Amino acid sequence: MLKVGVLGAGHLGKIHLRLLNQSSKYELVGFYDENHENGAKIAAEFGYKQFDTIAKLIHAVDVIDIVTPTLSHYKCAKVSIKSGKHVFIEKPISTTVEEAEEIIALAKEYHVKGQVGHVERFNPAFIAVKNQIDNPMFIETHRLAEFNPRGTDVPVVLDLMIHDIDAILSVVKSKVKAVHASGVSVLSQSPDIANARIEFENGCVANITSSRISMKNMRKSRFFQKDAYISVDYLDKVCEVVKMKDAPEVPGDFDMILQNAEGIKKQIYFDNPEVSLNNAILDELETFADAINNNTTPVVTLEDGTEALRVAYMIIDSMEKK
Repeated sequence: MLKVGVLGAGHLGKIHLRLLNQSSKYELVGFYDENHENGAKIAAEFGYKQFDTIAKLIHAVDVIDIVTPTLSHYKCAKVSIKSGKHVFIEKPISTTVEEAEEIIALAKEYHVKGQVGHVERFNPAFIAVKNQIDNPMFIETHRLAEFNPRGTDVPVVLDLMIHDIDAILSVVKSKVKAVHASGVSVLSQSPDIANARIEFENGCVANITSSRISMKNMRKSRFFQKDAYISVDYLDKVCEVVKMKDAPEVPGDFDMILQNAEGIKKQIYFDNPEVSLNNAILDELETFADAINNNTTPVVTLEDGTEALRVAYMIIDSMEKK
């Protein structure tokens, strides 16, 4: 069991504390929270050990789980890595791409592992279809959320859209060629709703919409590729795979057949995989433990987190130019 400590005991920090305490792969040593009053309350309620300095917590563990506000990710990661500790960093990896690149360099220098908390990679619906997503050429994603003041200190691109940016970059094996985006600030000082069109060098186009001022929650992606349509509902944890193949010469009574203008007939059929429900946050934390123990590459690397942040800033720059 790896000894782990948590930095930050806010909304998400408390979830991490509870799951790490349950995990068979970690020994939860304790936590540090900048708000000592809040920390004392959590320690009293749940029995977790509260540390009065970051340094003491880092010294007592093998792994640091950084669940602080984004602005302090870099500072927390730097001091942890320089102490020789592995780091799990909640998304986004840092405030700037330059900070993220320095985190990567430090991790290499001190021979520690790092993972970024892009939790949708562990969503059971995405896991169920990921191996069937093969060279998609058009992707459409909607991530809509009801207003919540938590997270409004950053643009919706860094708060919500970055989930979809990371998921898309994990399945499109090509470099980003161009980004066109627009956004609107409604309740916050930064954009609350944004749309981005990402064009890749291989011809793939991704159209992403994110909003934190919607009337209902929605988290859906659709992937279009040759002879297949794949949809993922991250919220309801369901997926659908619709495939096409050459139509049989003598179709059955219930076969769905389409004929194009050239007279080519295709049969449509459903190939929906089984979705195995899981706790995505627990899975991302435990696969990181596996990567450390087995000396393998984490599922979401520091480089992955940095690329998602880089594209997010390309989107923000495109919005600001307008």
